[in-house]
Amino acid sequence: MRLNGKIFIAGHNGLVGSAILKNLKSKDYNNFVLRSHLELDLCNQPAVFDFFEKEKPDYVILAAAKVGGIVANNTYRGQFIYENLQIQNNVIHASRLNDVKKLLFLGSTCIYPREAPQPMGENCLLSSPLEYTNEPYAIAKIAGIKLCESYNLQYGTNYIAVMPTNLYGPNDNFDLEKSHVLPALLRKVHLAKSLMNGDWNAVRRDLNRLPVEGLDGNAGENAIAAKLERYGVKKDSVEIWGSGKPLREFLWSEEMADACVFIMENIDFKDLKPQGKEIRNTHINIGTGKEISIRDLADLIAKTIGYQGKFVFNADKPDGTMRKLTDPAKLHRLGWKHKIDVEEGVKKLYAWYLDN
Repeated sequence: MRLNGKIFIAGHNGLVGSAILKNLKSKDYNNFVLRSHLELDLCNQPAVFDFFEKEKPDYVILAAAKVGGIVANNTYRGQFIYENLQIQNNVIHASRLNDVKKLLFLGSTCIYPREAPQPMGENCLLSSPLEYTNEPYAIAKIAGIKLCESYNLQYGTNYIAVMPTNLYGPNDNFDLEKSHVLPALLRKVHLAKSLMNGDWNAVRRDLNRLPVEGLDGNAGENAIAAKLERYGVKKDSVEIWGSGKPLREFLWSEEMADACVFIMENIDFKDLKPQGKEIRNTHINIGTGKEISIRDLADLIAKTIGYQGKFVFNADKPDGTMRKLTDPAKLHRLGWKHKIDVEEGVKKLYAWYLDN
């Protein structure tokens, strides 16, 4: 990439996009064209096409998506497939029409089958049925991979799809209903510890910063306690969906960003094409190749925060996929490897949460 090339980061305010923007700025890239969701609705095809025709970006990083944890994925199934398909189709097609030099599409490792062999290499894609709870989101992301791959083969574009594992880090989503497991659990444990210590000032600060279903820190203690209990947060316990047995892999978002920038600077589609007539699975996993159970993750977060209460695992709720570990061997061969493990990352995330 040229340092003065115009770069459009779709979703630059989110966990993924903000980390990539920060990384690019640290490497002296300086020509960004950025739009918030309010300024540009990526589901609106005419608006997206007008934007691309006017701005003519050289490079596009497609980090915008409708995302959430197991509850949100299973509840808002129609929104997850429709909005993600719309965003991808509009941005990728507009990039082709306006001669974008290189595009990076960010997906998710939920594209892989529920019973995929572990760890999951890129060739596991479409080999067996998906996990039901996030099937609509996964299908949308698979469509994005195939759109990039198909445009490369038909039109000679240079679009690369990367599949990061579960991410966490600065600017994460801490909404108790819609966030992913690690940030949601970290916030729940923080609130439970505050309740256990009788530190209502900490509870109120937290809710003023991020209200729960419209309830903020100005509400009475009984109303706050009742609302938090609905989300499994009490002074002496925190409820966690499922058995606690599923294993998950977590990657610090700023390291994901470093991998993405490395790929944008050093890897082209021609470097990813396999030998043979059929060109498939040219996407790249971004992960650590390491995993931790939800139960052990909860214990790690409790230890980090200093919470002495207990965890109640609600086995009546779904576990999701029992194991979902990426094989990052392709990325390692291309020249990039992670450095921050989850033990260090949880400490960094809690410090960021308290500061922000």
